[in-house]
Amino acid sequence: MSWGKKIWFIGWWLIIGAFFTLLNRLKVTGWEHVPPGGGVVLASNHVSLFDTLLIPWVNIAKVKLEVVWAPAKAELFRIPIVSQLIRSWGAFPVRRRAQDFRAMRQIVELMRREKVMLFPEGTRSRDGRLGKGNRMAGKLIYEARPVVIPTAVIGTERLLPKGKILPRLFTRLEVRFGPPVPLEEYYAMEDTKETAEAITNAVMEAIAQQLHASGTRSGSQTPEIS
Repeated sequence: MSWGKKIWFIGWWLIIGAFFTLLNRLKVTGWEHVPPGGGVVLASNHVSLFDTLLIPWVNIAKVKLEVVWAPAKAELFRIPIVSQLIRSWGAFPVRRRAQDFRAMRQIVELMRREKVMLFPEGTRSRDGRLGKGNRMAGKLIYEARPVVIPTAVIGTERLLPKGKILPRLFTRLEVRFGPPVPLEEYYAMEDTKETAEAITNAVMEAIAQQLHASGTRSGSQTPEIS
């Protein structure tokens, strides 16, 4: 990484960190479950656009200058400053309305050797509830065989309520990392739709358990916390 990119990277890391930790109240638990290095997937619920900044920021705060790679919808890369920011943090575009085979191959290769953030639901929840996992997430995990860490993000949907332009401050946020999802039995199965579905379900159940441990029901919106 060049010095120019490092300055950009660190500068945004400081700004985003100040927003999450000084202007809001962030709690991180379970980081000890996250293995160092690559071959790791942080599989999370997805309730806000802020999730795509918060999870990588937490990782960088724990492991200096370690990028978390993440597939992101192609539309975000049409906004110049947003595109530059999220690219520098490891995001790459995926066309969600088409089968983007090139991006799928890229995700599998990254899962094998890097740390990757993945939202198994495939889209952002509109009501804060944990939705049904996308079978493609299970297929990607089956192909790559990474360590999958269930991750729960709580509170980010309240940072920018619908109809608001400016984000709310002093919101209580939490990121929870759980122990690795036991997937060895599924990796030993044949490569079928049923196997991919079973992997997805196991990952979603583990995410739901982390939400439950935080006091949030997986089928409910994140409770308002004063």
